[in-house]
Amino acid sequence: MTSQVSSPSAEQHNLGEQRNPVKETKRLDRVIIRFAGDSGDGMQLTGDRFTSETASFGNDLSTLPNFPAEIRAPAGTLPGVSSFQLHFADHDILTPGDAPNVLVAMNPAALKANIDDLPRGAEIIVNTDEFTKRAMTKVGYPASPLEDGSLSAYAVHPVPLTTLTVEALKDFDLSRKEAERSKNMFALGLLSWLYHRPTEGTEAFLKKKFAKKPQVAEANVAAFRAGWNFGETTEDFAVSYEIAPASAAFPTGTYRNISGNLALSYGLVAASKQADLPLFLGSYPITPASDILHELSKHKNFGVRTFQAEDEIAGIGAALGAAFGGSLAVTTTSGPGVALKSETIGLAVSLELPLLVIDIQRGGPSTGLPTKTEQADLLQAMYGRNGEAPVPIVAPSTPADCFDAALEAARIALAYRTPVFLLSDGYLANGSEPWRIPDLDDLPDLRVRFATAPNHDGEFWPYLRDPETLARAWAVPGTPGLEHRIGGIEKQDGTGNISYDPANHDLMVRTRQAKIDGVTVPDVTVDDPSGEARTLVIGWGSTYGPITAAVRRIRGSGGRVAQAHLRHLNPFPRNLGEVLGRYNKVVVSEMNLGQLAHLLRAKYLVDARSYTQVTGLPFKAEQLATAIQEESADV
Repeated sequence: MTSQVSSPSAEQHNLGEQRNPVKETKRLDRVIIRFAGDSGDGMQLTGDRFTSETASFGNDLSTLPNFPAEIRAPAGTLPGVSSFQLHFADHDILTPGDAPNVLVAMNPAALKANIDDLPRGAEIIVNTDEFTKRAMTKVGYPASPLEDGSLSAYAVHPVPLTTLTVEALKDFDLSRKEAERSKNMFALGLLSWLYHRPTEGTEAFLKKKFAKKPQVAEANVAAFRAGWNFGETTEDFAVSYEIAPASAAFPTGTYRNISGNLALSYGLVAASKQADLPLFLGSYPITPASDILHELSKHKNFGVRTFQAEDEIAGIGAALGAAFGGSLAVTTTSGPGVALKSETIGLAVSLELPLLVIDIQRGGPSTGLPTKTEQADLLQAMYGRNGEAPVPIVAPSTPADCFDAALEAARIALAYRTPVFLLSDGYLANGSEPWRIPDLDDLPDLRVRFATAPNHDGEFWPYLRDPETLARAWAVPGTPGLEHRIGGIEKQDGTGNISYDPANHDLMVRTRQAKIDGVTVPDVTVDDPSGEARTLVIGWGSTYGPITAAVRRIRGSGGRVAQAHLRHLNPFPRNLGEVLGRYNKVVVSEMNLGQLAHLLRAKYLVDARSYTQVTGLPFKAEQLATAIQEESADV
């Protein structure tokens, strides 16, 4: 997972004065960097490239992209600021970090939108070219913050990024506006020098990305190299930093950096191969789930079929039809789409067919905050259908865990013939971390047996059930002798014929519930090293990283607190009630107004205390640590 750090070749021109022969290098154990600028400044690309090189170097890392909902928000405004935060270290880390040590601000709006997050002493690299009177007035700066002393608590590095970029590209046949577009690559080169990041990967990426426009490719490479050389030669940066690879933090294996949506896509492909079934995705584009549709469309060679439907209802309808036809069927969406799909999810419950409903949660209600994260769809997944329509619910905890969660959701759907919700969220979907590529031999066997012959006195009864799983027979349409009726009206037990009999309906409702209640899931594990904790902190989904980081801080200062994290939210692990009963206080942390806490109180009659937020951003570890300590004070 490691590579040698390199600098641009000697023949590349240097900007600024003579090369400074004395540059101090400091060793750090971790750093948090935030790139910020207009949504058109390429901050996501810049952060992604810096992340990729950091991953190849061997650091542990965690990222937090943060961008506007608008395709192109008004330039130079606070709502238009796009940022990318990266936390990387020489040891195991869990979150993108509470506060950046370094802010790269491409304009006044980026500075103003992010300055409150910086701790005293943080470094700010600011593009001075953009601090015009008009730009500063637009965001409410009465005077230049670079000159009025308001930034005295920080180490400010004023750099004319735009001017330097244009100067570096003066020999290219580009207009000034075209040259200015490469200023993000200049900034990336500077930061790559400052933190000793590899460079070959980014140069190769740029040449491939702009292969059809070789002059643009070379211009971006030149700007990237100029940024590196500027850092090497300027007196503004007398110190560079090294963060060693995190070799000891990782088990032996082959790693790559991966986002949650990409891991989820790969998990779905792996599930289809392990089940020996074609994968069908019926989907309608919606933020932040669209990347799964985009990624799966690239994998026709693995038997994947993707259908971009005209709306959410058509997407799930096609997916359910594919399930009836014998495919591993998936539909992807976010909260608003789940609302539209609810009737068809109920139909899938009635038909008892395997269907994966992937919900990448975002801020709501309604359109809400499309590009921000939230965990507020849990009760919608649990109860958001008419009638008694129970479904299993699985939630990944980290971007890499999305791969395993997809396999687990597929296991349950195929084994129990049921729709299954997988609840990810925007934080996991867009964030990234190192992922150990699994050995194929370690993946679960998900193969299923289709019905191939009559199963009841020479007839085929589609609702005869497996005595262990209560799953009904799955017959592929067109199999001779296995013709059967499907539809949303209640089925007769066994035969599948339409039935309005009250006793039969009661039996079928209770049987479908019993099937979900009987889904086998692993016991929840408790992290309680001392065995003497009296407070249990419990969470689900993407709160895993912040909660774990907070618990580590508390233990580091001598506190005793236990932690448990739920992947399976319906049914709950069999031992959950016993685990909750061991502790005097249970604190539930989630990014909603207490939905999991509501379920725990109702089912286990435990006085679960909620600690929640709905800011559109993940928890900060220090914030959680303080709240947990306050809750534990009287135990």
